[in-house]
Amino acid sequence: MPEVNVEINGRKYRMACEEGQQGHLIGLADRFNAQVEGLKGAVGEIGDNRLTVMAGIAVLDELSEAERRIKVLEAQVLELTRAGQDIAVELENTEARFAQKLVEAAKALEGVAATLDETAVLP
Repeated sequence: MPEVNVEINGRKYRMACEEGQQGHLIGLADRFNAQVEGLKGAVGEIGDNRLTVMAGIAVLDELSEAERRIKVLEAQVLELTRAGQDIAVELENTEARFAQKLVEAAKALEGVAATLDETAVLP
């Protein structure tokens, strides 16, 4: 199993990950470190453990907000999907009515043509 070295709050940590996930893990660690550094800049030195807990909670708050937005977007997708299905059914019904009107018009024209044929005067 591959290992990578990451740095959080000035400390290096060796972490194992699945093959091919090294870059992803390093990126996650960099993002978490940025969160820690941002908090450290905002609240000062408050101790490593407390700082790490605050950063973890801040990350989970962001995750919670992202999950909430995903649920809203999923509801919107469902609503749009249903609306699209309703429009498709309405279109099919309109096409069927149009086809029926064309059949009726064709029959009427055939009737007119037949009447003209019957009443036509041949020279």
